[in-house]
Amino acid sequence: MGYKDKVGADIARWQKAGLVSPDTADALRADIEANHGKGLGFGQVLAIMAGLLLAAAVLIMVAANWEAIPRLWRVGTLFALLAASYVGGAFLKVRGNDAFAEAAWLVGAATFGGSIALISQMYHITGDETQAILVWCLGTALAAAALRSPILTVAAVALAGAWAGWPVFNFSLNVDIWFLPLLAALWALSIWTRSIPARHLIILSVIGYAVTLYVDNDLKIVPAILALASAGLFFAVTRFGDEIERLTGLGEGLAVDALIGFLVGIVSLQFIYSDTGHFMWLAILGLGGIVGALLLGGRLGRSVRWLAYLGFALEIAIIYANTIGSMLGTAGFFLLAAIGLGVLAFVIIRVERRMAAPAATGTGA
Repeated sequence: MGYKDKVGADIARWQKAGLVSPDTADALRADIEANHGKGLGFGQVLAIMAGLLLAAAVLIMVAANWEAIPRLWRVGTLFALLAASYVGGAFLKVRGNDAFAEAAWLVGAATFGGSIALISQMYHITGDETQAILVWCLGTALAAAALRSPILTVAAVALAGAWAGWPVFNFSLNVDIWFLPLLAALWALSIWTRSIPARHLIILSVIGYAVTLYVDNDLKIVPAILALASAGLFFAVTRFGDEIERLTGLGEGLAVDALIGFLVGIVSLQFIYSDTGHFMWLAILGLGGIVGALLLGGRLGRSVRWLAYLGFALEIAIIYANTIGSMLGTAGFFLLAAIGLGVLAFVIIRVERRMAAPAATGTGA
């Protein structure tokens, strides 16, 4: 259950109990709606996908006939597409068609990226792909800020990730030091545009950056810091949920992101020390952290619980792969696995009962 749903349920309960008047309840709902971004419905997703397909079709058609179009007409056509996309999107926004407005702006962002490539080719502008992607990212971010578009903010974050990860296609893992400052600027942009998905994508990008930093520089301290920082963030979400929600607006999703960071960090450490005596201690730490996440944050939502269950299964698989044929032997592993699964089943049953109890109480009230 997200933040808006939780507060909405509380408001309904307060109103039913006579603690707030209907007018106050309506005012509270309006304030929540105004200050927390709306989710995307299926129709809106289809509209955005249609916009992306339209952009791809137009760009492919222009590129296919590029040489046959006079140079002045080429530039004019690209600028006309850009203007039509952004102005048309603004018109749709004013008319209340938010989904189609965002789709039109995505067409403009895609057209901008295609224009960079086509104009660079036409005027033989030197540079590599990473520079072009960075310009595309910055242009999209500027458009997102000007239009206050949450979808364009997500696109800008995705382009930032593509810019940082592009060297992988050249079999290189060079980490650009400007990636984190860029993500910080995009985080500020996501607050301005109220783009919650963009914030989740930024956190996941930081996790990916940490993994790349370790692989590129063989810094074993990086996954350790990632695991510890993620565990601390998860604890903060469970302990200071309201304060963290006001700061980030991410609800239970932030706990999911933190748990992903912990799992990535601890699993990376297990791979690093797979041939040493530290492996089992790290495995025990990982399993303990997962059980702790269930006990502390299981009530936050099903996403947290199911990710913890998945993480537990992953840990069991890693332990099996590392211990099979070793001193523990297959029988020893299955004994440990049986004990572990028994403990997990006990924890799951207790957690699910604890989660169901408040719901049952609320229904009976």
